[in-house]
Amino acid sequence: MRIIGIDPGIQITGYCVLDVVGKDSYDIVSSGSIQTSKDDNTSKRLLEIYKDMLTICETYKPDVASIEQLFFFKNQKTIIPVAEARGVILTALEEKGIEIYEYTPIVVKQVLTGSGRADKDTVEAIVRRIVELKKEIKLDDTIDAVAIAICHDRSSL
Repeated sequence: MRIIGIDPGIQITGYCVLDVVGKDSYDIVSSGSIQTSKDDNTSKRLLEIYKDMLTICETYKPDVASIEQLFFFKNQKTIIPVAEARGVILTALEEKGIEIYEYTPIVVKQVLTGSGRADKDTVEAIVRRIVELKKEIKLDDTIDAVAIAICHDRSSL
């Protein structure tokens, strides 16, 4: 099974395409981020995210998508732009006929670490151990996307 994990954002959308090769065994096919410029207007940024997501899906042909669900935001100013980014991502996935699964950050942390309150460093350490991430993958959004993809596989067992 090929899973695309997505951590949505208006400025940075992290993604990871991974193949499940066995029980708790994965090969990362591609990972990275879609980054938009703060200087562009919102509609241009959303179009860029949409087009890039279509390209990623066309290139890697995931079987399913696992995306972070909006749950709770401390910063009320960012919730609407993130929701808009999720909207264009979900539209791109739907257009490509990719089945979509959504997980809250608490569920992702619970599935990976056993605690829904785990901190980012703990999640990152477990993700790096599971998939032997390259040292150069440092962007939190990309690591979160790997975690979201692994969460889906572990949740669907």
